[in-house]
Amino acid sequence: MPEVLLLRSASSILRTVFLSRLPPGGPRCVRKLSLNLWYLQGVRPNVRSSSLTDGHTLAKESPGHVLDLSSPEKAKDAQPNSAEEALWTTRADGRVRLRIEPSCPQQPPYTVHQMFSQALEKYGDLRALGFKRQGSWEHISYSQYYLLARKAAKGFLKLGLEPAHSVAILGFNSPEWFFSAVGTVFAGGIVTGIYTTSTPEACQYIAYDCRANVVVVDSQKQLEKILKIWKNLPHLKAVVTYGEPPPERMANVHTMEEFMELGDQVPEADLDTVINAQQPNQCCVLVYTSGTTGSPKGVMLSQDNITWTARYGSQAGDIQPAEVQQEVVVSYLPLSHIAAQIYDLWTGLQWGAQVCFAEPDALKGSLVDTLREVQPTSHMGVPRVWEKIMERIQQVAAQSGFIRRKMLLWAMSVTLEQNLPCLDSDLKPFTARLADYLVLAKVRQALGLAKCQKSFYGAAPMTADTQHFFLSLNIRLYSGYGLSETSGPHFMSSPRNYRLYSSGKVVPGCRAKLVNQDAEGTGEVCLWGRTVFMGYLNMEEKTREAIDADGWLHTGDVGRLDADGFLYITGRLKELIITAGGENVPPVPIEEAVKTELPIVSCAMLIGDQRKFLSMLLTLKCTVDPDTSDPTDNLTEQAVEFCQRVGSKASTVSDIVGKKDQAVYQAIEEGIQRVNRNAAARPYHIQKWAILQRDFSISGGELGPTMKLKRLTVLEKYKDIIDSFYQEQKM
Repeated sequence: MPEVLLLRSASSILRTVFLSRLPPGGPRCVRKLSLNLWYLQGVRPNVRSSSLTDGHTLAKESPGHVLDLSSPEKAKDAQPNSAEEALWTTRADGRVRLRIEPSCPQQPPYTVHQMFSQALEKYGDLRALGFKRQGSWEHISYSQYYLLARKAAKGFLKLGLEPAHSVAILGFNSPEWFFSAVGTVFAGGIVTGIYTTSTPEACQYIAYDCRANVVVVDSQKQLEKILKIWKNLPHLKAVVTYGEPPPERMANVHTMEEFMELGDQVPEADLDTVINAQQPNQCCVLVYTSGTTGSPKGVMLSQDNITWTARYGSQAGDIQPAEVQQEVVVSYLPLSHIAAQIYDLWTGLQWGAQVCFAEPDALKGSLVDTLREVQPTSHMGVPRVWEKIMERIQQVAAQSGFIRRKMLLWAMSVTLEQNLPCLDSDLKPFTARLADYLVLAKVRQALGLAKCQKSFYGAAPMTADTQHFFLSLNIRLYSGYGLSETSGPHFMSSPRNYRLYSSGKVVPGCRAKLVNQDAEGTGEVCLWGRTVFMGYLNMEEKTREAIDADGWLHTGDVGRLDADGFLYITGRLKELIITAGGENVPPVPIEEAVKTELPIVSCAMLIGDQRKFLSMLLTLKCTVDPDTSDPTDNLTEQAVEFCQRVGSKASTVSDIVGKKDQAVYQAIEEGIQRVNRNAAARPYHIQKWAILQRDFSISGGELGPTMKLKRLTVLEKYKDIIDSFYQEQKM
């Protein structure tokens, strides 16, 4: 029967959507070690219950530790009272004038602690954080979460955390990351995430710049990075480890268990004094840019940036409060990036969501397992994650039997045909409903997205091809637009606010405008609102470049607004190629056209700034090493299928590039010519191209931590190949 066939197909998809998992005894053992600490603290997690164990409940213990500023009305007392403060600062201890105006929703400014106090009052007994321990899911309630954050705050104070200094966190997503972050803010510090892929030199740059007093790490590998650079960090007083304990006792290096015990030496009243002194217009979070166009910049976010965006940015994305429906979210994207931090940590806290942590090997194989077990109601991925899911499903389809493949293709075709012109219609014809019931619902179940009502993407552009693919599975991908400098979302799409290819509409209470528009209405996107950051830490010149005299944030992104206010991003000013002939060429549309025309191509980068013509670097789709996530030499099934279709027997990148495979090169040339024929004018034609021997990657330096293309790095790394395009032209 068709249902049986598709169940089997769904099972195959489940096994192959992501790469193979790490062997037992790796990260899962780390989780087992780290979570023993709660049993020693009297704040024990529960598998079946969200109340405290050992006969304790927070309802009777906590009122003395919750400040009497839990409601927005009471929070008015905490508002800054100087109308003469500037809109930006570059000092970690600086204050700014909040962007409160009549069009802004009338939420009085309030602090992170006040936001948590409200959550505690409404959601104290609900599950807040979920994690896997010895194969079983355990949960921490909001009451327990609050106590752990206070313990961490007192531990940081005991270690000597100074006001306006940072706690840097270098580890994979976990309960420890969350309560360390919240505890940092409670203690008057600034939480600063560092990517786990960062080199010791990159860690030193950030830890020095943010004046980190404490660094929290999750493994021996990360500890070794800090030990290597400690002598160059004059403000660093201590390191706290969770996950793997250090191999031997070291001065000023504490396990998480020891750290939490240190906090017991600090009176609750001392912590309350620190919390009471906090203001909504002071910095509490630092997010460092990935440095794709230069040195990383420390984006300073105020308490009001965080609490306002967590409320109104998420409302624009249709995130529900727990009293309506408790959202369930899987946390796996790097929390050092604003998208994951605002979505997982701060929005979860605002609305009482249940956040479940994936394993550290999530993107190497185990994420689908977690999604299936947790059944999220809302999910977010960067475009590359969604693209990888798409590629794996396509591989499975290519390997499936004739009937299975035809059924899947039929169901996807019928659904896409229905969804493209009728995006706002809930009325589906019989064939579309039948296709969903027989085929697509089982695919979504296999992916762990059966209960997911909202699937988001952000941080980078997504191709039309990928959006169409997921529409054909009845999965709308909702885009948001924003920057680290806007605390995350400034525009949002949602089930109520959706238009294909757009980034949605401006978040209520925020403003946007386009400057220096061309004849087609395309210009630089400029933003205003409570989302806009305080300034770049220690970088006055960069801050003045970003924020103009009227307080508008200039994003450097180019886009257009349609008649209904939907935003369409078309590129970046700094990415805009200006040829030697003076033609302005946005690279992204041309790059996407090439990838759509040639399914063997993984990455395409257009070149031609100050050059006489356009050229392009191409990489081919290849498999990824499950242990390192580095690209291998082996082509993906989809790439092999392309080769076979054009008459080539190649199965590796070196087969094609090393032997200059004539069939593949001819097919790529023909695809490039088809793209050229659709170009607006001859200056937009790609005249030369080359295939690189290795796909772009984070380890190779061509991609940033969120998979953004680092164009300057690519230009430098492949300078000889690029120069050869134009040297030949002179001959």
